Formats: sequence, structure tokens, C-alpha cells
Amino acid sequence: MFDLIIRNARLTDESLIDIALRDGKIAAVGTVEGEAKQQRDLAGRYYLSAGWIDSHVHCYPKSPIYHDEADAIGVTTGVTTVIDAGSTGADDIDDFYQLTRSASTQVYALLNIARTGIVTQNELADMNQIDKVAVRDAVQRLPGFIVGIKARISSSVVGNNGIKPLLRAKEIQQENGDLPLMVHIGNNPPNLDEIADLLTSGDIITHCYNGKPNRILTPAGQLRASVSQALQRGVRLDVGHGSASFSFEVARVAIAQGILPHSISSDIYCRNRISGPVHNLAHVMSKFFSVGMTLPQVIDCVTHKAADGLRLNSKGRLAVGFDADLTIFTVKQEVRPFVDSAGDRVQGEKHLVPLAAVVAGQWIVTDEGKGNHDFDL
Repeated sequence: MFDLIIRNARLTDESLIDIALRDGKIAAVGTVEGEAKQQRDLAGRYYLSAGWIDSHVHCYPKSPIYHDEADAIGVTTGVTTVIDAGSTGADDIDDFYQLTRSASTQVYALLNIARTGIVTQNELADMNQIDKVAVRDAVQRLPGFIVGIKARISSSVVGNNGIKPLLRAKEIQQENGDLPLMVHIGNNPPNLDEIADLLTSGDIITHCYNGKPNRILTPAGQLRASVSQALQRGVRLDVGHGSASFSFEVARVAIAQGILPHSISSDIYCRNRISGPVHNLAHVMSKFFSVGMTLPQVIDCVTHKAADGLRLNSKGRLAVGFDADLTIFTVKQEVRPFVDSAGDRVQGEKHLVPLAAVVAGQWIVTDEGKGNHDFDL
């Protein structure tokens, strides 16, 4: 007996499948025979994917700068898993962990190398903030919650320290089992070439399509040699849209050259959720139709590719034994404006509408699903 069978679900390759869930795991995929406590038939009308993963959010409610509630950016918008990208450091990570236990959304953290996390905008301007022992102890206390470390390496954050915080971050990484390292890039100094040259396989550059002078493209629109070499070493690109870190033009030019993101993430928190330009992960994902990506490519960037980058080994795939995390959605053909972080607008022709999230086998209708009278399964 299965807990839930979802029948006639449409995949991004337009094929139809059944999927059965039991004890929080995917138990069968394909044509499923058998009974279940609950069955829902999508009748080929709705898409289903592995649960969407937002690799870069800010959801520590007590953060004085970037804060939100996990479920407001998670399951209510079709996102089953979020990774907070450095809101907290060693000082507050235990409190953050406890607060997330009551969320329906699954929450993980990238630990800020600064022990205070982001309580100011310049947490790495004081090298004394980087306490290796405190980081090590936090990682050992919360190995299932802390999935990597975060270093914000731009001028407003590091002050006069330049590249030194990143050098320290790489030491911390190597001393703690080679955890994934996400590096925020923005205004220089330090120069992006200095940053890229230090990164190794599995490291993640976030804000990869920002439109600032210190961006991944040269003035001529070509990929910087340092970034090209980093990608060849296995460095990954994360979108991290945010309030100030996504340019349609940079994304369009890069993607036309085959420089696709490994993960599409929102960098969402309360203000850019409510006032834009982020709103939710589905909204960010939808922007990528306008810069040259296909539906399968977009969904890959919030499922198995996102899971691989953060070593969430039981997530991101529709396969037996993986976590029973799913997103049910549709693609609405409708002209609507999209705005990037610089205020540039494009007229999008289609957008993603998340209708339900399944987390560990639990069916949760999204806000948009509740407002869709046709979606009554």
C-alpha cells in the first residue's frame, strides 16, 4: 500500500508518468500498479518535477537586514527546499536551526564565515569576525543542516581586506571536509579575476549574471578568461537574482554563448519578495524563457543540478529511493512584463505557475493553486 499515487503527470519532455510515494520516499515511477491511501490524477494537464530547490535565499526571521519566513518563500510558492545563503554565522546558527524545525519547507544553511552573519553590510571588513574554531564547532554540531559555507566577496562587504577573506574561506573549506563554498560577487575590489583564480571544483559563484562592472563578461561581451578557466575546473554558476544582481542583457549575451547557470536561485527576502523584482522563485525562473532557455533547462536548474551543487544527495530526481519532494505546476501563455535588478523590462510570453508542493509525501496547495478554481484534485 502506497501513501500517495499521482497519476498521469506530465514531465518536461511531455511524456506522462505515474509516481508513487511511501514513507517520505519515492517508491515507484512509471506505470504504477497498486493501491494507495490517497490518489490524485493530473490527467496530463499539469506538469510534475522533482521538488524545486532555491539555492540562495535569506529566511532567518531575526536578521536585521535580510529576513523572511521559510514558508512564505517556500511551499506556498511551490518550492520544497530552500538554502539560506549566509544570513547567520556561528553565533546564531543554532537559533536559526531551531526556528526552521516548525516550517513545512525544508530549510538548510550555508554558514557565513563571519560569526555574526549579516547583521551589517560589511561583515568581512574585520578579519577578527572570521573564527575558524567557531565555524568548525558549528559544522560539527549541525552536520545535517549546514550544507556549505558562504563568503560575500565584494567591496562593500570586505572593506579594505580585499581578497583576504576568500583566502581564509578556502582554508576553512579545506579544514571542514571540503564543504561547498558559495562566493558572492559584486563591486570591486577585489577584482573578479582574483576571485575566480582561487576557486576550485564545486565552488559556486552566485550573482553570476549581475550587471555591475565587475561582471563575468568583458566590455566586448566575451566571458572573462579567468571565469572560463574556473568553469573548466568545475566551478559552478548560481543566479542569485536579488535586488541588485541580475541583468537581462548579461544573461542574454552569456546564455547565447552557452554560458548557462548550474542553478537558478532567487536571493529572496521580504522586501524583494513583496516589492519585486524577485517575488518568488517561479517568477525568477520564468525570466529565463526570455533570455534563451527552455523549460527542461530551467527545471533542471532547480532540481537535480541544484541538488548536485549542494550535495543534497537524496533530492532533485524522480527516481525510486529519492525524497518524496515534488512540485506540480503549469506554464501559462500570457504576455506580462518582467523587470531585472537594474529596472530594465522585457515582455515575457509565458510564465510558470506553481500549483502544489509535495514535501516528504505531504501534499500542500500553493497560494496560486488555491486561487485556481480548475485545480481541484
